[in-house]
Amino acid sequence: MAVAFYPGSFDPITNGHLDVLVQALNIAPKVVVAIGIHPGKTPLFSFDERAELIRQAIAEALPARAADVSVVSFDRLVVDAARSHAAHLLIRGLRDGTDLDYEMQMAGMNQQMAPDVQTVFLPAGVASRPITATLVRQIAGMGGDVSAFVPRVVDAALKARRRT
Repeated sequence: MAVAFYPGSFDPITNGHLDVLVQALNIAPKVVVAIGIHPGKTPLFSFDERAELIRQAIAEALPARAADVSVVSFDRLVVDAARSHAAHLLIRGLRDGTDLDYEMQMAGMNQQMAPDVQTVFLPAGVASRPITATLVRQIAGMGGDVSAFVPRVVDAALKARRRT
């Protein structure tokens, strides 16, 4: 059984992330969403909060497949983390040519380090191409409406965070 590994910061999960996750479930029976933990960065949401938002978002978007998604953390090379979860597919979402240039470099390096882990590029849907978690955080932090860019559970969490 092919296991796909979908790494990222997911701070927070956006509709773009969710779009790629749903596509990944179309090609793999199990997807491990891997939240990268970087000691030098301070995320808006903790690992536990991000993991719960991901679980809730997929349960709402694709309830029949929610059990096929697990959420883990990692703080090492992505290929090593993928291998530790028996994943041989590495999922990467693409929004535009800039993403492709960067992701091709990463895929080449990852292939050299782990030829048994295949990178799979999945294009973001037209509606989610301009969305980045960074822009979502910035817009939400300034009181803007991000409901078109994130799952409902994330929109509610961002509003609650702003009130505190």
